[in-house]
Amino acid sequence: MAKVRTQDLLNRFKLELIAGNEGVHREIFMSEVSRPGIELTGYFKYYPKDRLQLLGKTELSYFSELTKEEKRDRSYKLCTDITPGIVVTRDMDVPEELVEACENSGVPLMRSPFKTTRVISRITNFLEAKFAPFTAVHGVLVDIYGIGVLITGQSGVGKSETALELVKRGHRLVADDSVEIRQEDYDRLIGSSPPLIEHLLEIRGLGIINVMTLFGAGSVRSHKRISLVINLEIWDQKKQYDRLGLEEETMPVIDVKIPKITLPVRPGRNLAVIIEVAAMNFRLKRMGVNAAEEFSQRLSKMIQHGEREEEEFDLD
Repeated sequence: MAKVRTQDLLNRFKLELIAGNEGVHREIFMSEVSRPGIELTGYFKYYPKDRLQLLGKTELSYFSELTKEEKRDRSYKLCTDITPGIVVTRDMDVPEELVEACENSGVPLMRSPFKTTRVISRITNFLEAKFAPFTAVHGVLVDIYGIGVLITGQSGVGKSETALELVKRGHRLVADDSVEIRQEDYDRLIGSSPPLIEHLLEIRGLGIINVMTLFGAGSVRSHKRISLVINLEIWDQKKQYDRLGLEEETMPVIDVKIPKITLPVRPGRNLAVIIEVAAMNFRLKRMGVNAAEEFSQRLSKMIQHGEREEEEFDLD
């Protein structure tokens, strides 16, 4: 899991540091952000002190109505030894008692000019992306007509050569050889390339090529949601392959099952065109158009029609 510190929030969202400079290197362990409304009333029994605390207009309006002793008491109770930081939104004036407590306890006190809901949304999305489950798989990720296609298979089966042909046909490379995958939502997998090999493609006999340099900036992208897995394997004459497309196979990645298609590889097959069509057909299925099911329904109707004609012939 990636480490996130309060300093990262200061750099990312350009927050203004008001007090608690000593604690900017405190580590953040969770993506949830807390708005300590009930704590300001004095109830700290279930105070989530290990979360980032956020004070908006409502919290500070209530805080301003407290007595000076209550303000000081609440401020020091908000600032614990594991609290990663306190953020004040809307560029509002920060109470002196809170500044004093943060300075003495070393809790970073920051301020943002934006509205509370916007700050919560942006910080939460950033932290969830950082703390998302992570894995890496061997394969090639290509953006084909807006569909993130992960091409897998044994080493030497032709994944990179197929990706090169797809790039020549106008599609975009995301990652070659190693694909880093993060689960940013319960059903959302985002694939990207390790920084060391970003925009690079390895072709046996040719070596390493820079796709962006050869084909332009429009031929690559930094990340893409993975929607389809296509596994390339050497043609096995003894194996029965799906010829209608009715069988639906999936591949588990972290906690998500991704639709999977197995393509046999043998001389004479244009894999780039087949994968391109597979991506377009996948888009059609998501739009409710399934050619295999339509064919199956037509076939069933013809069989039923033929059975009726046979029954009528027997009656005659």
